[in-house]
Amino acid sequence: MIKQFFRKKKSDASVSVDMNKQRRYEALVRAWHRDLYRYAYWLCHDPHIAEDLVQETCLRAWRSLDSLQDDKAAKSWLITILRRENARRFERKQLDLVDIDDYPIADTHQQGMGIDIEQMLRRQIMKLAPEYREPLVLQVMAGFNGDEIAEILGLNRNTVMTRLFRARNQLKDQIEKQSERRGQQNGRS
Repeated sequence: MIKQFFRKKKSDASVSVDMNKQRRYEALVRAWHRDLYRYAYWLCHDPHIAEDLVQETCLRAWRSLDSLQDDKAAKSWLITILRRENARRFERKQLDLVDIDDYPIADTHQQGMGIDIEQMLRRQIMKLAPEYREPLVLQVMAGFNGDEIAEILGLNRNTVMTRLFRARNQLKDQIEKQSERRGQQNGRS
């Protein structure tokens, strides 16, 4: 199941600079819509917001389609637009501040229940610092290589590779610590 979750996705349609704008746009959307939605959902964990992000991404892609010169860079270009759309979502949003002491917080953590490995892995990835989490998600979920991630994030390739290495090590350490804690809670060790 984990291998299916993390496998690299292939596009169905090719996009070419030689196409007219409408056909080129339709080919782009057909080829990358699923990947965009999957990444948007990973960012916000809400299907409705993910759909809105993808829609806004497609709208911005249509407006600036002429700036896309290399058809091999289409996925990176669209993911970059999506990331910026997600950032804009927080720029516009003004949150109401409340005093946390005024609200009771329920403990929803259940001991002894079988945890779905995918959810556990997501939780552990979300605990990583953003500078390590984002390159890892782009590599694992979206299937980008180090050069593409560097271009998307505006970083040096060596920086990206170092962050990926550290993210994997931190993730491994977190999972090992969680396993040790689970063993101690169950009376072992």
